[in-house]
Amino acid sequence: MTTLTTESTAVTGAVGTARTRVEGLAKVTGAARYAGEIPYAELAHGWLVLSTIARGRIRSVDAAPVQEMPGVLAVLHHGNAPRVDADYVGMLGKPDPTLAVFQHDRVPSVGWPVALVVAETSEQAREAAEALVVHYDEDPHDVAFFAGCPGAYTPENPPGLATEQGDLEAGLAASAVVVDAEYTTPEEHHSSMEPHAATARWEGGRLEVVDSNQGSMWVAQELASLFSLDPASVRVRSEHVGGAFGSKGVRAHQVSAVMAATVLQRPVRVVLTRRQMFSLVGYRSPTAQRIRLGADADGRLRALDHQALNLTSTVHEFVETSAAMARVMYDADAHHTVHRVVALDVPTPTWMRAPGEAPGSFALESALDELAEKAGVDPIALRARNEPRVGPVSGLPFSSRNVLACFQEGARRFGWADRDPRPRLRRDGRWLLGTGTAAATYSSGVAPSTAAATAEPDGTFTVRITAADVGTGARTALALVAADALGVAPDRIRMKIADSDFGPAMVAGGSMGTRSWAWAVSLAARGLREQLALGGTIPPQGITVRSDTTEAVGALAQQERHSFGAQFAEVAVDVATGEVRVRRMLGIFAAGTIVNPLTARSQLIGGMTWGLSMALHEEAIRDQTSGAHVGPDLAGYHFAANADVPLIEADWVDDPDDDDPVGIKGIGEIGIVGAAAAVANAVWHATGVRHRDLPIRPDRVILAEAGRATVGERDAGHRR
Repeated sequence: MTTLTTESTAVTGAVGTARTRVEGLAKVTGAARYAGEIPYAELAHGWLVLSTIARGRIRSVDAAPVQEMPGVLAVLHHGNAPRVDADYVGMLGKPDPTLAVFQHDRVPSVGWPVALVVAETSEQAREAAEALVVHYDEDPHDVAFFAGCPGAYTPENPPGLATEQGDLEAGLAASAVVVDAEYTTPEEHHSSMEPHAATARWEGGRLEVVDSNQGSMWVAQELASLFSLDPASVRVRSEHVGGAFGSKGVRAHQVSAVMAATVLQRPVRVVLTRRQMFSLVGYRSPTAQRIRLGADADGRLRALDHQALNLTSTVHEFVETSAAMARVMYDADAHHTVHRVVALDVPTPTWMRAPGEAPGSFALESALDELAEKAGVDPIALRARNEPRVGPVSGLPFSSRNVLACFQEGARRFGWADRDPRPRLRRDGRWLLGTGTAAATYSSGVAPSTAAATAEPDGTFTVRITAADVGTGARTALALVAADALGVAPDRIRMKIADSDFGPAMVAGGSMGTRSWAWAVSLAARGLREQLALGGTIPPQGITVRSDTTEAVGALAQQERHSFGAQFAEVAVDVATGEVRVRRMLGIFAAGTIVNPLTARSQLIGGMTWGLSMALHEEAIRDQTSGAHVGPDLAGYHFAANADVPLIEADWVDDPDDDDPVGIKGIGEIGIVGAAAAVANAVWHATGVRHRDLPIRPDRVILAEAGRATVGERDAGHRR
């Protein structure tokens, strides 16, 4: 046995130093196994069959011919699939009807799962699935989303979707400068590199699932509730995840894999194709937003009104909270926000990186730029004049608010002081040049989590927590947190994550993951350090200390807790071809303690890249006649490629959260917030034309230029 005390190995300062990923070598050499790659004896393969109609009923499934095909083991559908508890209440507090697959004959949208074909190989399963004939009774459908959609309403849950403070109409009427404009964003998709995959098997009376997800405990609890199982009898693991962005929760592929494994009593794997991901794993709803701003002549806001509309499905309600950012960013005498939804015959949307704030910031920050133009005030100065001292709607104090520090540092580095505010003045050959800016914010939350830290006899430490590293570098960041708390070098920490047997922990979502996990890891590691300081020997099984942050998190004072940032972009626009090129981007953020600058900068740049892509490229088109997507693949759904992405810089100002043991706030989502608005504002500065509909496609640029020319000719005629 080994004697170990922390005094003999005191090391500090791991947090804040750049570290390569602890699993990096395994990933680049292929040693890291993802959910769809782990081998199992007697593994069978399932292939989902999706509906081809947008609304109706399944009349019959011609399973018999398919069951005679080579290798086919089973065809599950609503007529023979295991029953589940469709009214269960899971972690989200209400049932999710999209998980009740094969439970009824109703078809609510194109891409709804209607059958699962299971075979010995994935090739046999796919061939049989494509041969399966399903007969439908089709009903008329409606998939058309637009501003002013009939049937829109404000949901009762979650509460607080509408807020009203002050007399809005009076504020607008008394304003010297008014902006009243509508903005739209299209349907967008996560498109993570790794497709969704799950393998289910029964082992010793326990259900074991190896999955690609954002929270193994979340998936385990949902599956236990759905299949009426003892939670202790379900284990879910998800060691490596190749991207998620909000889409990798509990989906039809996990549920159908569990069904097939139960029926066949052998392991079954279900992997989604890229095209299936466009229907089965959620997406960002399109939005239609109206912004009304009223201000004094110097740009001080009297009235702020943000109305947001998104679509949802007919089976499960989802709200894209696009007006949430307006409740945090700017002060106004009258402050109104509202969210409405309209139910259509489409798949259910879901969370997607910076849900609410990503589309909402495009509308709000574009409107602020329009107000600055009308008032003749610099866009940064306008934002400074409308800085709130407390939450504009909540009235709560901010834990910290360093957005102006971000603008000051960003303006210095970007060269903002040299900018002529007048549009359409700078040229580079055939290109018109422009610059734009926008603010960013995202909530900084924390949720109760548990962790365990073990001192091993060999002098190393093992930390266990049901965290999920979805590509963010969380595993490495947590190792640095543990090292500092224990006072040892990071290479003596072994991180074990993403196993539901490790106990409850926050999912990787809402920019809350690393903060919630680090709090639990820090608490366990500090407790272990105190125990080791007493001296003594370490037994063969090690010494373990467990933590639970429920009490500490519950004791936090009510405050407005957010990360903030300032986005800057320079664009070049060829108005003859409609081509828009982003030449450079800069983001400066106030986002708490940065645990690992190397992976943090990567996260922020990734978000900004996605914002560029949102501004110029991403748009899923739904055919009104069939209700299906046009081009649901990475050829038809265009996002920014290497050639589209310029020099992007991301940095931060000092902004630790004093209420957090490590000072963390969260960086997963703020990088995308405001980025599209900064690009759109730069396009206005280059061309003199506002683009209120994303993406800013070449055809829209050409039409806008034609419209500008027509207006110019008409004005010239009036002058004559």
